[in-house]
Amino acid sequence: MNEQHSKWETNELVQTFLEGVRGAIPGASFQLEVLSKIVNMWCPLPSRILDLGCGDGILGRMLLDAHAEAHVIFADISDPMLEASKKKIGDNPRATVVKADFATPDWVDGFEVETPFDVIVSGFAIHHQSDDRKKELYAEIYGLLCEGGVFLNLEHVSSATPSGSELFDSFFVDHLRRFHSNVSPGKSTREIEEAYYQDKKDNILAPVETQCQWLRDIGFQDVDCFFKVFELALFGGRKHPTSACSGSRKRPAPADARVRQFSKKRR
Repeated sequence: MNEQHSKWETNELVQTFLEGVRGAIPGASFQLEVLSKIVNMWCPLPSRILDLGCGDGILGRMLLDAHAEAHVIFADISDPMLEASKKKIGDNPRATVVKADFATPDWVDGFEVETPFDVIVSGFAIHHQSDDRKKELYAEIYGLLCEGGVFLNLEHVSSATPSGSELFDSFFVDHLRRFHSNVSPGKSTREIEEAYYQDKKDNILAPVETQCQWLRDIGFQDVDCFFKVFELALFGGRKHPTSACSGSRKRPAPADARVRQFSKKRR
């Protein structure tokens, strides 16, 4: 396991992110609204959804609640993140939580029994990968989608200029301060800023325009950036949108069988 992965295996860091950063992301509810609208328009009746790099499962849980016939797989490399997902999801039979490392191409092997997916979403996870790996991963995601399938990435992207990056830092830290003034008023401004800039060191950001072009080159259609505020962006596309996103595919196995199949793949 590399250093980046080992960081997210610590309960302390995971809780710091989920409680001190994820909840403070500016415009979070609007981002979810936009993502949900795109899925509803492009794939109104999904049967299989993948939340890749799920964290505590905020994207997948929203789609799980919105689509009563869908089965959602929540995948992450971090055991503490997966535990957080399980607590939030509860005993929902339409949800499966699995450990997956998308830093290498081998991650797709564990998903063969579930493909193709109607919808694949990811939130603030892929930006930790190198640009070469991002491009490879987007191609792997394309291969897991059914015709008409939708990929949406809610992501931290790079600014066009250093000045733009400074604007975003100030904007985000202001939100962190306001957030912590309510949930943890004893935390100092210095502590908040140090935690933010320390976490930022691990980011490998790419411009949203560049990433959209990667998707087009792979074969995604209707590619666009649907939401952007400074370095926060929602972008993606769909695979052969002239085809329906669900249809004549094999019937999904029962949830307990799915768990066994995933377990068998990982042995």
